[in-house]
Amino acid sequence: MGENEHEKTMMFQVRTDEVCEAREILLKVYAALKQKGYNPINQIVGYLLSGDPAYITSHQSARNLVRRVERDELLEELVRSYLEGK
Repeated sequence: MGENEHEKTMMFQVRTDEVCEAREILLKVYAALKQKGYNPINQIVGYLLSGDPAYITSHQSARNLVRRVERDELLEELVRSYLEGK
């Protein structure tokens, strides 16, 4: 029996340069949030879930930086880093 279209596994790939940029941006945003006294994890999660850049401080241009990368790229970097233990 052939696979139903809804049962097929889709492939998702991100270019290596996008991964490096996402990592660098996450680290800079984390540092800026921490410097301003925010809980960086909560703020980043809020941004990732809502898409609202108001969760990210404008300190050190963190808000502008985070908007340069798609949220799915940031999520991919977070999952990769977590699962690979980096």
